[in-house]
Amino acid sequence: MNLLFANDRAGEYPPSYYAASTPLPPSLPALEGVRSVDVCIVGAGYTGLSAALHLAQRGYSVAVLDAHRAGFGASGRNGGQVSSGQRIEQDDVERLYGRDDARKLWQIGEDAKELVKHLIATHDMGTAFRPGVIHADWHARDVGHSHAYAEKLARDYGYDQVQPLDRTGINDIVRSDAYQGGVIDMGAGHVHPLAYALGLARAAQAAGAEIFENSVVTALHEGVRVRVQTAGGHIDADHVLLATNGYLGGLAPQVAARVMPINNFIVATAPLPEGLVLTRDVAVADSKFVINYFRMSRDGRLLFGGGESYGYRFPDILKTVRKPMLEVFPQLRDTQIDYAWGGTLAITVNRMPYFARLAPNILSASGYSGAGVGMATMAGRIMADTVAGQAEQFDLMAALNLPRFPGGPALRNPLLALAMTWYALRDRLGR
Repeated sequence: MNLLFANDRAGEYPPSYYAASTPLPPSLPALEGVRSVDVCIVGAGYTGLSAALHLAQRGYSVAVLDAHRAGFGASGRNGGQVSSGQRIEQDDVERLYGRDDARKLWQIGEDAKELVKHLIATHDMGTAFRPGVIHADWHARDVGHSHAYAEKLARDYGYDQVQPLDRTGINDIVRSDAYQGGVIDMGAGHVHPLAYALGLARAAQAAGAEIFENSVVTALHEGVRVRVQTAGGHIDADHVLLATNGYLGGLAPQVAARVMPINNFIVATAPLPEGLVLTRDVAVADSKFVINYFRMSRDGRLLFGGGESYGYRFPDILKTVRKPMLEVFPQLRDTQIDYAWGGTLAITVNRMPYFARLAPNILSASGYSGAGVGMATMAGRIMADTVAGQAEQFDLMAALNLPRFPGGPALRNPLLALAMTWYALRDRLGR
């Protein structure tokens, strides 16, 4: 089964709240015939569109190929949170890569956040950057660590935007008895993810990039110029950027060994009374291993994400997400759910993104592990810089040497499913 078409209709955005709440553009033509460009990009999500925009602004001829629509995949379906730093805490980054590189990686994460803000401010994105993300601790034993981490960021990285919340402080904002405390990061924020992706697409096109939709890439032929094959034709390019994240398929086995697609799910309630679940316009992500994340829409709906699956087909999404939503907000037991959708993202073993130079003129970036709004946007700019001869940041990311999934692509899904079942049991038992 092809993951590209396992849960979606060809060339159609999924029936999500995001698709219902932003104007959808008409379809762009599929690739037909033969073309020659400086750079061909596979994937029209945040990574590919950011790369296309930054390359086109530098004067390169750019063609972007997507199997469906621009912003169709995880870029148009996610929780919309733009976090600080990297996906994992700086203590772990320091342990894995040393303090010097940890500082550089922290700065890349911060630059990613600023890049999102800059692009929204510069282009007509149809969304705003809304500040404030809460990390909510499920267990009392975790609160001290969260507060200590806020102190570490202020002390060691000069980042003073994270403030501690005790149980009373978090319950004043999140109307739930589930959380024992946490922190709020006012330097982080949240956006309408599909509106942002479509804004990137418009900006890339305005800068001169071409986007071809409904154009599944079937093969890459390496050489001095790379040939990118689709059913309707091919593109010959000096450089190729792979920006498909969870939808890579078999195009690059080296990447598939370290980057695994997983499915995640979100529901949108009917509009709620003001203050019923959140008293401030902030996003929340909690400390459970299978994270719950949520925020309010502009029209007063709770957008709640939770639950994961590891096969091709989505499960019953409403049932999958409703259970953790009611654990957090039992007051919503009789609330109508108006939208339920899923999406495929990609994770790595240690949750750091995977950058790779697959050939002298073929680059890949993926595996954002749930932190893709900022990091994928930044990855696109980093790959554009690399094509232009400024490879320092790409080389830093590529040198992280991320581990392979045990057993390779054939065994990674069942092994991860087993591990996730164990961690979910630990969450339930409070260990």
